[in-house]
Amino acid sequence: MSSDTSWIMSSRSTGNGGSCVEARRHDGLIEVRNSKARQAGTVQFTTEEWDSFLYGAKRGEFDRLLGD
Repeated sequence: MSSDTSWIMSSRSTGNGGSCVEARRHDGLIEVRNSKARQAGTVQFTTEEWDSFLYGAKRGEFDRLLGD
């Protein structure tokens, strides 16, 4: 699973000025960026960190960050 991938845009992103998050696998890491500010760089995760994040997100562990 070390193959690089192209950028994938979140299906929750909107094409008309909304939130745009993209992710890809590159050099054995998962990179995440804001597609509207690509020059700002990326946040990088190991595959284990990314897997843990997705597991927590799917279980609703971060929902409280959204507020009431």
